[in-house]
Amino acid sequence: MEAPTKAGLAIKGMVIAVVCLLVLYPFVNIVATSLAGESEITRRGGIIPLFPSEPTLAAYKTIFAGGVVSHALLVSAGITIIGTALNLVVTIALAYGLSRPIVGGRFVLTCVLFTMLFGAGIIPNFLLIKALGLYDSYASLIVPGLVSAFNFLVLRNFFQNIPAELLDSARIDGAGDLAILLRIVLPLSKAVLAVVALFYAVGHWNAFFNALLYLSDTGKWPLPLVLRLYVLQGQPVGGATESPGEAVASIQAVQMAVVVVALVPILCVYPFLQRYFTKGVLTGAIKG
Repeated sequence: MEAPTKAGLAIKGMVIAVVCLLVLYPFVNIVATSLAGESEITRRGGIIPLFPSEPTLAAYKTIFAGGVVSHALLVSAGITIIGTALNLVVTIALAYGLSRPIVGGRFVLTCVLFTMLFGAGIIPNFLLIKALGLYDSYASLIVPGLVSAFNFLVLRNFFQNIPAELLDSARIDGAGDLAILLRIVLPLSKAVLAVVALFYAVGHWNAFFNALLYLSDTGKWPLPLVLRLYVLQGQPVGGATESPGEAVASIQAVQMAVVVVALVPILCVYPFLQRYFTKGVLTGAIKG
């Protein structure tokens, strides 16, 4: 409980600065390499440490020229927005229902928590997706993971911490369960909802394996799969080629440019939810 010393503050500041540099340095390398020309990348051994001497947007023009990355970017954005919205609706409904005393609530809670311990496996999941008619559709990337057991527990614990007297007073005034949820519970849960939404959104945006299993049409592939093709072979099937007279982008620059395109949307969203992160996780995960 004592006040920190100046030496302690200095050491903490140095440690934080070193950690930040270690985290930011790879991102700087990626951005710098994506902006470098082919000759400079070849001269420097395939990667630019900090800043390119002659920056160019040839790599970004290359990946956006054919429309493959643009379409995949829209697909990932649509899956993320729609999937996160559906995730929140189902998780909120289930968490609020099981946070109240209901008949059979313990059995349903046990069934939900059971999914955290055991998984069916790749082949049973694939057969289930085909049997439900979800194969080669975007629903196969959203429906199987509508509820995360971890996020459900966070929301349920938070809802249980809301004073029962507050909900009872609203019920005495004539409010039903839906009105109580929309007018009282959700406005008090903005912090934890922001954190849960961030978890779901990052999961959908980075989803790779399910799309690889369940989408056979390459025209429906989201950005992570297109990024995989760029990393493996330099450009996806049907990708763009450089037009005559334009600057030629190296394979390394094109690969790094796709990585930047995949990272920027999440990096832009995260700062707006950062202030809710610590508060939402702590208040939702700890039952008072």
